[in-house]
Amino acid sequence: MQRRSLPLSGLRVFEAAARLGSFKAAAQELAVTPTAVSHQIRALEAQTGLALFDRHVRRVSLTETGAQLYPVLRDGFDAFEAALARLTQQRARAQVTISATNAFTVKWLVPRMADFRGRHPGIDLQLQASDDVVDLRSTAVDIAIRYGRGPYPGLVTQPLFTDRFAPVANPRLDVESPDDLARVPLIRFDWKRPQPENPTWERWFAVARRTQPSQASQLRFSDEGHAIQAAVAGHGVALVSLALISEELEAGHLAQPFGPVIDGHTYHLAMYAGRPPSAAVQAVAHWLSTQAGSEGSRPTPSP
Repeated sequence: MQRRSLPLSGLRVFEAAARLGSFKAAAQELAVTPTAVSHQIRALEAQTGLALFDRHVRRVSLTETGAQLYPVLRDGFDAFEAALARLTQQRARAQVTISATNAFTVKWLVPRMADFRGRHPGIDLQLQASDDVVDLRSTAVDIAIRYGRGPYPGLVTQPLFTDRFAPVANPRLDVESPDDLARVPLIRFDWKRPQPENPTWERWFAVARRTQPSQASQLRFSDEGHAIQAAVAGHGVALVSLALISEELEAGHLAQPFGPVIDGHTYHLAMYAGRPPSAAVQAVAHWLSTQAGSEGSRPTPSP
């Protein structure tokens, strides 16, 4: 018998009657009459050519063939029920999608996921890491983390914290003063949108009132996260976001030996103004604001 011709309705009635041992009990469970159950069973037997029940005066019992068929159907219907229950439960769970840059997602959001799950076990977060700006009007993204000065037309925004940048290096390099920058490579990364106020090495040397060493070798990366990893590996001194390397600083994988510390841009929480946020989105936005508040209250490393 091919799948498209399987008598699913009859098999469902048979499974109930076999499990309950009664046409009458099966009829009550299925909300039909005992006569309807009897007709379905007879139709199933006629279609398959199999005798499934022995009929007695006040009861029915499974034939040997019926006894072989019943556990197969029972396990199948149990699997259907479990799968549907699991999928329904998943659909009932709230899901919130956050878009942020690759570096911010990996270095700032991901380390905080355990805290979020502990506070909001009923909300599933989907992190969309991309350095491209997403259009909140035409995507399923609920919250975007924008980095810059703004304004952001059509969006409801809230400042989270202003980024801070300083030279950092693996302690093994023994970089202790700006004079040491002449003997180690300077690690750079490319800004997606070149602007005069970007926290670059040129700006840092200007704020520090020092001349950039002409003989210093350089390493350049297209992503800030790669620049951070190069610094951790001891390949040079990087000028990177202190907010993104808090774990490395606390673990001693990186050190921030001197200043000055210069401001970067501001991280903003952004949502599409034309879509009222759900309770779950509001909860995630509040959690992000709380986390950003603790970030802003971090003491500035010693210069």
